[in-house]
Amino acid sequence: MTARTVSIFGATGSVGQSTLDLIGRDPDAYDVLALTAGCDTTKLAAAAIQHRARLAVVADESRYGDLKAALAGTGIEAAAGADALVEATDLGADWTMAAIVGCAGLAPTLAAIRHGRTVALANKEALVSAGAIMMAAVAQSGALLLPVDSEHNAIFQCLQSGGIEAVERIILTASGGPFRTMSYEAMRLVVPEQALKHPNWTMGRKITIDSATMMNKGLELIEAYHLFPVGLERLSILVHPQSVIHSMVEYKDRSTIAQLGCPDMRVPIASTLAWPARMETPCQPLDLAKIGRLDFEAPDERRFPALRLAREAIEAGGSAPAALNAANEVAVMAFLEGRIGFLDIGRIVEDVLARVEMLPVAGIEDVWAIDKDARRVAERLAAELIN
Repeated sequence: MTARTVSIFGATGSVGQSTLDLIGRDPDAYDVLALTAGCDTTKLAAAAIQHRARLAVVADESRYGDLKAALAGTGIEAAAGADALVEATDLGADWTMAAIVGCAGLAPTLAAIRHGRTVALANKEALVSAGAIMMAAVAQSGALLLPVDSEHNAIFQCLQSGGIEAVERIILTASGGPFRTMSYEAMRLVVPEQALKHPNWTMGRKITIDSATMMNKGLELIEAYHLFPVGLERLSILVHPQSVIHSMVEYKDRSTIAQLGCPDMRVPIASTLAWPARMETPCQPLDLAKIGRLDFEAPDERRFPALRLAREAIEAGGSAPAALNAANEVAVMAFLEGRIGFLDIGRIVEDVLARVEMLPVAGIEDVWAIDKDARRVAERLAAELIN
């Protein structure tokens, strides 16, 4: 059996590490072509050596020397910079994991799609910022785009029970994050250490903060809007604290199909890695008797305005989703650095959407332009809050 060629963009992050864990359990089945990272050359080099990658790319050009030194004598090629990330897709992997966090992942993800192979999408920000462009590229290239986010992967699996034309409603579930029951007044005093403690999932810092503000679910709503074209009115969000049901699809005959599983990203990753087959994972089996109960509640958009802002961005269309994403990335970083408060994240995003001119998006250059403009305004707003 010929080994399947794979590349992992964002190999040192939580999704990338989970992917490498699965691949490492059956190394003869996979031929690793390229691994990339933002700046962690130590972890990147170790992964490249362990998995016998052909190429390792670090986005931060200043770390090229460190990466090259770490790979000296291994035969693994080292490269650095944004252009090198895009060029890594030219190796033509059968399956590419797109897991670079933030809008930085847009260009390499789009490049991988244009090669017409299978792309496992874990970078929701790319689809949020340039959804129409990315889906057009999928249609033109014939690429297979498989969602990795647990919610979208769940929807993808549920849709195997019926065609999308028979869908009445798609329900994305949300854990509610660590502040689901916290009062609005108490949320004013939240510090990064609290927000980084997710009750169910182990994720990177940025996505964990997004979960705490529920912006993660807002971004996923935009992502679902592009991946599953049923219309915004047929997309809803339901808070489910146990994170056992990852999403549901209700059909016109009122049958509702749900996908359940333990909160472990290796489950949805394995679904895309083996598609259309199934593969074994080391994940814990689901013990519903031990869990005992499954709870549900409507989201509170006063305490978590990100959900409202995401819907408004979809309705506005054009560059609005890209502006929302850019403003959120800036605000989250400002919060993590202790420069603004937790509730200021949503305020900054809302103010940016009100102040930045929303324009049509015809190409990726338009996305970069609005991203730059929104970041500039968000940085100014964050600075004003400090002063």
